[in-house]
Amino acid sequence: MLTLKCPSRRGSMSSKGGGTALSRRNYRLAVDTDKPKVTGIVNEKLLSDYLHVVFPPSSKQSLSSASFRKTLTFQDLAAHLERLLSEGEPAEDGRDPAAEGRLGPSTVVLDHTTGFEGLLFVDDDLLGVIGHSNFSSIRATTCVFKGKWIYEVLISSQGLMQIGWCTLDCRFNQEEGVGDTPDSYAYDGNRVRKWNVTTTNYGKSWAAGDIVSCLIDLDEGTITFYLNGQSLGIAFSNIKMGPGIAYFPAISLSFKESVAFNFGSRYSPLQDPPTADLLKANRLLGYIKNVLSTTIDTQEGKLVEKDIGEWQLQGDPTVLVTLAHIFNYFAPLMCKVYLVEDVLMNFLLSILEGGGSVEEHPLIQQLLDLFWLLMEDYEVNECLKQLMMSLLRAYRFSPIIPDLGFQIHYLRLTTAILRHEKSRKYLLSNTPLRVKEAGLEELIPTTWWPTRFDKEGKDERDPREESAEERLRRRAYERGCQRLKKRIEGEMRSIPQSYNPSPVAREQFWSVCSGAMNTLTKLFFLSGAVVEELQIQILRLMLNSKDKGTGEASRYIFLNKFRKFLQENASNRGNPTVLCPPEYMVCFLHRLIAAVRSYWDEGKRKIPGTVPSEEAYVPPQLFYNGKVDYFDLQRLGGLLSHLKKTLKGMFLPATFMACSQKNL
Repeated sequence: MLTLKCPSRRGSMSSKGGGTALSRRNYRLAVDTDKPKVTGIVNEKLLSDYLHVVFPPSSKQSLSSASFRKTLTFQDLAAHLERLLSEGEPAEDGRDPAAEGRLGPSTVVLDHTTGFEGLLFVDDDLLGVIGHSNFSSIRATTCVFKGKWIYEVLISSQGLMQIGWCTLDCRFNQEEGVGDTPDSYAYDGNRVRKWNVTTTNYGKSWAAGDIVSCLIDLDEGTITFYLNGQSLGIAFSNIKMGPGIAYFPAISLSFKESVAFNFGSRYSPLQDPPTADLLKANRLLGYIKNVLSTTIDTQEGKLVEKDIGEWQLQGDPTVLVTLAHIFNYFAPLMCKVYLVEDVLMNFLLSILEGGGSVEEHPLIQQLLDLFWLLMEDYEVNECLKQLMMSLLRAYRFSPIIPDLGFQIHYLRLTTAILRHEKSRKYLLSNTPLRVKEAGLEELIPTTWWPTRFDKEGKDERDPREESAEERLRRRAYERGCQRLKKRIEGEMRSIPQSYNPSPVAREQFWSVCSGAMNTLTKLFFLSGAVVEELQIQILRLMLNSKDKGTGEASRYIFLNKFRKFLQENASNRGNPTVLCPPEYMVCFLHRLIAAVRSYWDEGKRKIPGTVPSEEAYVPPQLFYNGKVDYFDLQRLGGLLSHLKKTLKGMFLPATFMACSQKNL
């Protein structure tokens, strides 16, 4: 008799419902000794060949041993996998972190409990921060007092910020931050200066998408900053050191400025990078890829290689038991943000690199099914949470290029994940609704366009006719366009470095580049349309009311979140750290209306005679007649008494009050 025994992943015997369903467990095969040596899934030789293909020997093993490899079965697969994963694993050196000049928890995050001043919005992973007051400050949870240490900051906005180090004795307020007190030191790339009570010129100007590295050498008493890996030189020397002196990573930033921290960077990082776990996760991912690209042809008794994108979760016991062994080690690693971002997110992004619509890449849906099948619920939940946080951070901090390729890439993966119903419902139920920026605002903060055009599309109005306000807006817009142009030209100038063209060819190259700059607006318009369409697709998924699974529909969960979002942003009585800036709110509502319109028009095609979405409107009377429940929101335009006083004769209350809900 052949049975599947299901010990718990942690080694204890447990199964849900007393059954042997293939669900979030580690499986092994047990065969009666008096039966022939056949697995009951595939014959022993074919199974051994399959397992050797999925779990190939490491490069350190001699190739000659492959021809004399022993038969591999599920009974000894666990031990075989343990040996493979232990090869090349960094040896533990047993160092005491405190003895090496570091104090604090092993996982370094921002101290959002006691180590801050002012109003700040800190991301769920405690690594990203946005300022919400005049000048807010926050430090990390770990300090250093000896040795050389470094951390990195990813700049999301290029405004006023001071990044550096401070001691525990530093006291900040709404006017003074890092670098404004005696025992704190900072670099300010907005004003291109360094700060330690007094200030002098230092470094280069930073921009959104840049990485600032902060290096402190407590052996030599110096602090040095790097911009995108290039040293800016020693900023401070002879810094205060001695007994009782330890330095924390710290930042001060003004309203709406935002950054993300990386404490596991190169050199002597404040947080040790998970080298062993990273090696193990990449090996396990390689084994998963081998499973996805290998098919067992039981009819012919051979293995067939196939395209990884064609793989489907079909319930083949051999495949599922093999994957269960892999996920026994892979699942716990996918709860760690570093590994999710570096291993899983990059793998999922690579699936979409071939182009085409998201629907043309069903492998992501199959993989998410596999995650929910072979991982514990809490593991999938944590993995999805970290994955979406990594995608959000990557979207927000991506460099601005004309085709918005990075932003589109991350939105496509987000859309693919949200197409998976169970994952979508979990994310809708367990993540707050927030609207955050990612776009051209940092480069072009002010918009402007001509009010009158000639036949060639140019502004025909004399600049002398402009008002002072119009002139300021136009000049600010032109400066922003020049900043964008310089950044693009800087990227373009790096292209020819790989070859040495003739002067004529180089001149032709720059002639083409100059012509390309004239089409920049059109390119941004087209790229922006792609981003907008992806955002609408995401909202359509959230508004889906026809989920196949049990429980509340995605639309119900989303609308409850949206109602709470509106309540939080309805008045100044809400928590200032969760208020959405008006410009982002307008963009969000625009995408939401577009998503609702698309559903409206789909319904019209099914029900002839229905009013099309472009003809639909909300009668303005509904904002005044009190017939709609505004759930503690003030009515648009103000209260009735305010309208009567402001509009006077133009306001006809009798007409408005006569309107009813039936006018919709």
